[in-house]
Amino acid sequence: MRRRVVSKMNSISQFSLLESAYSQLPERFFRPAKPTPVGRPAMVLWNPALAEELGLNGDPSGLAALLSGNDTLPGSKPLATAYAGHQFGHFVPQLGDGRAILLGEAMSRQGMRYEIQLKGAGRTPFSRNGDGRSSLGPVIREYLASEAMHALGIPTTRALAATLTGEAVYRERALPGAVFTRVARSHIRVGTFQYFASRGDIAGVRTLADHVIGRFFPDLVSAEHPYRGLLLAARDAQAELVARWMQVGFIHGVMNTDNMSILGDTIDYGPCAFMDAYDPATVYSAIDERGRYAYANQPSIATWNLARLAETLLDLIDPDAEKAVAWAEEAVRGFAPIYQLHWLRGMKAKIGLNADRPEDPGLVEELLELMHKGAADFTLTYRNLAMTVDGQSDVAFSELFREPRGVAPWLARWRERLGWEGRRQADIGSGMQRVNPAFILRNHRVERAIDAAVDEGDFSKAVELHQVLANPFDDQAEYAAYREPPRPGDWQCKTFCGT
Repeated sequence: MRRRVVSKMNSISQFSLLESAYSQLPERFFRPAKPTPVGRPAMVLWNPALAEELGLNGDPSGLAALLSGNDTLPGSKPLATAYAGHQFGHFVPQLGDGRAILLGEAMSRQGMRYEIQLKGAGRTPFSRNGDGRSSLGPVIREYLASEAMHALGIPTTRALAATLTGEAVYRERALPGAVFTRVARSHIRVGTFQYFASRGDIAGVRTLADHVIGRFFPDLVSAEHPYRGLLLAARDAQAELVARWMQVGFIHGVMNTDNMSILGDTIDYGPCAFMDAYDPATVYSAIDERGRYAYANQPSIATWNLARLAETLLDLIDPDAEKAVAWAEEAVRGFAPIYQLHWLRGMKAKIGLNADRPEDPGLVEELLELMHKGAADFTLTYRNLAMTVDGQSDVAFSELFREPRGVAPWLARWRERLGWEGRRQADIGSGMQRVNPAFILRNHRVERAIDAAVDEGDFSKAVELHQVLANPFDDQAEYAAYREPPRPGDWQCKTFCGT
């Protein structure tokens, strides 16, 4: 099949791609990688709000060929980036974009540049033995998960489109193939730095660091120690990000260093999920047999990943090796208090506390212990708590626990603590609703949407789910069923990355 170059698009006005800044780096940073054309491209999911931000106006029907890889736009220089990474603690010196191809950049209406990447667009020089394709299920999961995360206000890559290829891919069985169009500030990862450091390519590490600093941390360009500043910026961003994950019960599932953005954005939604019943040991990845990336382990894994980043920057931190190591160790140790600060502040807000009192950490932790013991739903516990501020409606909250009467002592201490806030009860309750979503991406709901799309070609469930999740803090009474946790046998406990 011949690839066409799109010189003018009738359905989308004035849209073109800029050559990506990453393509201006030395050739060893990437490999040219043109998407492999497909048989019958058809767009099935489209994000009009994001499209408008990127200046894509009009009917998107003409974009199927472009967003499947069959067509290219002027300015596009398709490439696959090189990176390495620790996967479940084991270092792999060369990974790279095995099924993702960076097309170029789009300029938003606010003047910000965003990378446009196709995921599942065919083999690249980094594909190894893979086919470079994605099946439809993981594409829908990442589309919905990333947009749900964005609506919650948590830094993330975005979803622009999902496009059927008209061809089957073969996993456990033949499945519909699809291409996911992903939008991000950058796709640079901790593993990108590891790729060059593991080869002893200090010039490459410096070039990469200078690129990240110049583009995303311009204040560091003239700093006395810009590379130290870069590590600290990455540390602080990761600490805040993981704290935000924990506050909404999100489990990334595969926190390998190659899946951790240098900017602190959530990236690479594979075996991810939002927790239903609260259990710190919850794992959703089918291949995480030892629970390395369990919910409760995410802060420590982020610290471990940060240490791996620090190792790549040692030669830039200080020419004296001992001084470099000492400084880097101190910087990494700083992750824990910064994370704890963000986590506690966010968890206090979830239970309506703004002022600082010595009993606050204990009050937060005791509720989590009650939730664990009582198998209470993570999201509904906090959402329903907002209904009990006035002391007249405890039932919706208490009945989430196996032993409803067991939460009464905690509720009494919590209400006593609210008395120190000096705010109206109505203001406390509305504030809690603004930080505690009514709707999350429930596993059983996304599975239903995937099954309908894969087995029946019905995308209405995915479209409606996206619509509901776009306003997670609103009650949306007409969609009340989407708030409900799964019933026994109603969901699939394990998820896969779909490679």
